[in-house]
Amino acid sequence: MSNTVPVPHGLPMERNAGPFDPPREITRLREARPVSPLIFPDGHEGWLVTGYDAVRQLLADTRFSSRQDIGVLHMPYETPNMPVMTEPSPQVPGLFVAMDPPDHTRLRRKLTGAFTVKRMKQLEERISDIAERQLDEMARLTPPVDLVKEFALPVPSLVICELLGVPYEDRDTFQVNTVKFMAKDVTLDEKMAAYGAVSAFLAELVTGKRATPGEDILSDLARDDDLSIEELTGIAFLLLLAGHETTANMLGLGTFALLEHPEQLAELRANPDLMPGAVEELMRYLAVGDIFYRYATEDIELGGETIGKGSTVLISLLAANRDPERFDNPDTLDVHRKARGHLSFGHGIHQCLGQQLARIEMRAGFDGLLRRFPTLKLAIPAGEVKLKTDMNLYGVHELPVTWTETAR
Repeated sequence: MSNTVPVPHGLPMERNAGPFDPPREITRLREARPVSPLIFPDGHEGWLVTGYDAVRQLLADTRFSSRQDIGVLHMPYETPNMPVMTEPSPQVPGLFVAMDPPDHTRLRRKLTGAFTVKRMKQLEERISDIAERQLDEMARLTPPVDLVKEFALPVPSLVICELLGVPYEDRDTFQVNTVKFMAKDVTLDEKMAAYGAVSAFLAELVTGKRATPGEDILSDLARDDDLSIEELTGIAFLLLLAGHETTANMLGLGTFALLEHPEQLAELRANPDLMPGAVEELMRYLAVGDIFYRYATEDIELGGETIGKGSTVLISLLAANRDPERFDNPDTLDVHRKARGHLSFGHGIHQCLGQQLARIEMRAGFDGLLRRFPTLKLAIPAGEVKLKTDMNLYGVHELPVTWTETAR
């Protein structure tokens, strides 16, 4: 550990710089020291990494482990009723994001064929149809409406349910419990109960698919005898959670950001060809999945610091995406920016498997929304929008919007 004074665990995580920006203290730390010592609530000394180059290097280095069963999981920003976990968290079969090679490699390899760029491109028309149908439903409602409930959540939920072969009518079973699983202010027991409820539902589903497979990703996986039912269940949980929560939050928060940047919104409406680049820029600018953990399995040099073996390392993808060393005027939303290279999908062996799917959904979602609702605007003051500061994925709980006319 460095001999300079570590940052105390009181480091503020509240969005005090605005709903779309990193906390001011995080930004200050990145400018002063991109790899900063950090004291966790239990007194454990670890590290906070905020600089783009350091984060990218860390994510590419498999000596920084993703496993949560080899060290102590230190949660640095607990609310008072969320206990600090001071024991290793056992590995859950199938949850390969919390695994290292070779276990991670074996499971992820099973899925690469399901999420190829070619296969995702073949789905573009179907995804556009799903988005348009949902916009039809929304257009029939009398505004104001909650964009999250009527559009941002249903579109990725419908897509991932269809892809995985999960009955959409069972969405309440997983949506309610995945929200609880991702909440910061619930106890560990409540979190595990939520996980257990979704897992029981998915275990029954994949067992049925192993007996009588259909034409969907979970059926394809169920045909593989190398995967146990427990592993299939864990993989299904991961794909279902990542497949609807992240994109739903991007559609909701991204719409909020565009409405708060009317000049950028006007540019997109005037030139829809900008949409692919605008999606990358929104991903960079917002990074709904911000905070991640790694554990040093040996002494590792990073950003001029020595990360000691066994250290817990906290990563801020949003801070890295706003690093002026990598992006000019990083705190400005610019739909003309070439934002490829952002880290919102991660980097290295854990880079998001479904990133092409997410891109297609966001392009279809934002394109359809802006085209069909040319007068879309917030129905409440921006300061009253309920932000997901209580969740491990950032976004908006609700986004009340209104309009005066719709287009076909």
